[in-house]
Amino acid sequence: MMKQIEREQTLFRPIGRMMNRYRTFFCLFFAALVFPVWISTAQPPIKERNILVNEAEAVNLREALAANDAWAHLPDYYDRAFWNSLPESMKSTYIQRAEEHLDFTWPTFKATDFLEFIRSGDRLYSTCGSALIALVMGELVEGKGRFIDQIINGVWHFSERTWWGWTAHLGPQKAGAGLPDVNEPYVDLGVGEEASNLCWTLHLFKKEFDKAHPLIAQRLKQEILHKVLNPYFERDDFWYMGFKGGHPNNWNPWINYNMLTSYLLIVDEPEHRAETVHKVLRSIDKFLNAYPDDGGCDEGPSYWGAAGAYLYESLEVMGHATGGLFDVYDNQLVKNIGKYFYEVNIHAPYFINFADADAETGGSPSVVYRYGKAINDPVMQKFGAYLANLNRWGDSALGGKIGGQIRDLKMLNEIRTAPKEEALVADFWYPNTEIAGGRDRKGSFNGFFFGAKGGFNAESHNHNDIGSCLMYFDGKPCLVDAGRETYVAKTFSSRRYEIWTMQSGYHNLPVINGVDQKDGAKYKARNSSFKANSGTVTFSTDIAGSYPEEAGVKSWVRTYTLKRGNRFEIKDHYQLNEVTGQPTSSNLLTACKVSITKPGVLRFEGDGFVLNMSYDASLFKPEIEPLSLTDRLLKRYWPDGLIRIKMIMQQPKLSGSYSFRFTKAK
Repeated sequence: MMKQIEREQTLFRPIGRMMNRYRTFFCLFFAALVFPVWISTAQPPIKERNILVNEAEAVNLREALAANDAWAHLPDYYDRAFWNSLPESMKSTYIQRAEEHLDFTWPTFKATDFLEFIRSGDRLYSTCGSALIALVMGELVEGKGRFIDQIINGVWHFSERTWWGWTAHLGPQKAGAGLPDVNEPYVDLGVGEEASNLCWTLHLFKKEFDKAHPLIAQRLKQEILHKVLNPYFERDDFWYMGFKGGHPNNWNPWINYNMLTSYLLIVDEPEHRAETVHKVLRSIDKFLNAYPDDGGCDEGPSYWGAAGAYLYESLEVMGHATGGLFDVYDNQLVKNIGKYFYEVNIHAPYFINFADADAETGGSPSVVYRYGKAINDPVMQKFGAYLANLNRWGDSALGGKIGGQIRDLKMLNEIRTAPKEEALVADFWYPNTEIAGGRDRKGSFNGFFFGAKGGFNAESHNHNDIGSCLMYFDGKPCLVDAGRETYVAKTFSSRRYEIWTMQSGYHNLPVINGVDQKDGAKYKARNSSFKANSGTVTFSTDIAGSYPEEAGVKSWVRTYTLKRGNRFEIKDHYQLNEVTGQPTSSNLLTACKVSITKPGVLRFEGDGFVLNMSYDASLFKPEIEPLSLTDRLLKRYWPDGLIRIKMIMQQPKLSGSYSFRFTKAK
């Protein structure tokens, strides 16, 4: 495999690790007073809200849209005063990155490169986009024309290349996975990303391209239209558009944002602009119509960086493109989607990570800040500034797409000097998404934090994890969700649940009569409820419905209780239809060192804390199973490995109750 091809990286990294990479994707607030108990159901219904289309009609979109690219409001290549004003350390890093690509060899993609996915399962992507970003940003900063020829080579490479997407995503074309069909251009996430960068490159350097040869810009625009924009706007059957039904996931706002910005940058026919922008809005409405009222992201906060974040960025572009007329920031759902990200913060960079979400993330400080500012949420806005400070955002060159970097550079001083505060809410409850949690004290990461979920086992990026929990102490992990391994073909196939990280037996959940939870929409929580007051936070759900019939379970009510400043407790009350003789255990997954202090007490030694877990030694025999991690993604979050504790039930009965109680060791 040529050196310009690498394994696909995870969507969102902690920002401190992301800042020096060229290709980066970016990827709460209830008071501690007495709250009533809420009861919820699992799958959110599709509601024909049509928030964006209604707003487009209200502002007369056709008349409101800017007729040219003035909507971008960003410095161009010839604004030397702006580029020269950047900090010297930042400029030198940008220029160094570009210099590293002065001799970059723009590769020819072999058929076998594309075929690798169906042969080995490896998801591959090209580093050519990263090289182009580095060269463009370096030339913008330096402004001497030194990198123009390599930028031209880059856009010519993309013009000659068959397809710009990610090899794992070719399945929906009629020819199936393996090789891209030039007669059926498929617009996936990768195509959208490259299109956005190429459109910004054309926007910024068209005059320079024309000086070299008029065919460069002409050819690039032609290829963008042929490979991306025309297929997208002529077809309604790309699944993520939502026009054929279903619940679109993060692909919808992610691709729509790229289509919106790309089209507005390079197409200036007024009739076409209004028509195509309206289509983008209709598609994003399909995403919003299927979104739960509570604003919770069932894909987790790292995927919020593609879902909620790109929703906001699309709304921001619409505001700019209409001179501020298009504005839906007072809509409660739009506000709730923003709030979700900061409410599920444990202690940055740790966030709740159910489903495929990463254990650590940082979102984009700029997006979090701007989203909070737009919806007039000072908690979110300050949290964005906090994340910027935490991760030394702006100390060096930024990451991300070209347009996003320029926008962030323009806001650099505002965000770095803004009031900053970590969002540490006392407790939260998303009754539609069925995610809940709380901490010892609002505004402090010290002490206990827990998060838990109900839901159903067909959520986007689903794990079989109904009723599972996380528990952190002093902002550090104790009971954890492992997350997911590096994506391969198997991850999104019928064999997904053969992967251990997807199985309930490797979550903080019981194995009942030797049986794990089952995947599928019908396997869901029942009667999930939540209550919180100044002293206690409680989440409860019946997880029996998430197990198949052979588990022989009638009801299994899992309850998590946080006694603020005192203890965290897991309690189960169960009724079985039968005891089959296969083992029943209540499993725990931890990042701590675990030892048996004495019968009835387990000792958890974490990063700067020690907890004791008390249990009934007459009911359970613990088995401590170290898990040696080999996957690079899991090793990044859990470098010392994980431990699964199997609390094996001794002589299980048809009904009973038990609890595990965590307290700080004295």
